[in-house]
Amino acid sequence: MPRLISALTICFFLLTVTAVALKADIELPAPQTEGGMSLFEALKKRSSTAGGDFSTAELTLEELSTVLWAASGLNRGETGWTVPMAEGLAPYVDIFLAGTQGVYHYDYKAHKLEEISEENIKAKVGAQSFVKKASWLLIFVENPEVLSQLRNKDAGTEFANVLTGAMTQDIYLVSAALRLGARYIHSMKVDEIKAALGLTDAQRPIAIMMLGK
Repeated sequence: MPRLISALTICFFLLTVTAVALKADIELPAPQTEGGMSLFEALKKRSSTAGGDFSTAELTLEELSTVLWAASGLNRGETGWTVPMAEGLAPYVDIFLAGTQGVYHYDYKAHKLEEISEENIKAKVGAQSFVKKASWLLIFVENPEVLSQLRNKDAGTEFANVLTGAMTQDIYLVSAALRLGARYIHSMKVDEIKAALGLTDAQRPIAIMMLGK
């Protein structure tokens, strides 16, 4: 009997470890890259959705896929992106996502969401209470590892800020084309974000973007 209990204990332990190790990553469908609203019409409709106007409707994975691809997806082979990168580097601003079902990191190469945790942090990270209403919060974080490859080491913060501007503008335009709501948020709780995302001291949160229907 002791041996049986011991074997059962080991099995339970292994199953527990395996369950913890398995992450619920989200494989994104291919983004929409053709058709839809014209660029000029999207520019005319580009706007920040009022904080109180975000509905509780969830985005489809197809819509989220298209938004993320527009923000920092590959569009020309292995080194061509939808936004300008200094010195041909890989994206040096990472996109993290906070949704009802958890927190994720966007892997632009695999075009998927890597799960970080199952916690809903939307109510924690923004200074304004309405931030939690968004279907998804996109959190832009400076990537010091990639920026360390710059020839001009002092330009990292400037380049990261400019890139975030390009990424968020692409999100505004694709959101207009898809008839989604979008809003840039600069006021955020940096310490809460760092703790929830497991960031290092060198990883600087730059901005948040609300995304919804």
